[in-house]
Amino acid sequence: MASDFKDLSLDQLDDQLMKLKKEQFNLRFQRASGQLENTARIRLIRRDIARVKTVASAKRAGSVTKGA
Repeated sequence: MASDFKDLSLDQLDDQLMKLKKEQFNLRFQRASGQLENTARIRLIRRDIARVKTVASAKRAGSVTKGA
C-alpha cells in the first residue's frame, strides 16, 4: 500500500491526505451516531493517513537534502 503513495507527487499526497482525513471524520461521526457498520475501516484509514504522512515527510526531507 505504501508503494502506491511513493509514486505520487507532494501535491497529490496532500490531496490524498485531505481525502483520508475527511473520510476519517465521517467515519467517526457515523460511529458516534451508531450508524457505522464496518468498524475496521477506521483502523485502515488511520494507517493510510500514517503512510501518506510518512511518504510525504520522506519526500520533503529528500528534496531538502538534494537541493542543499
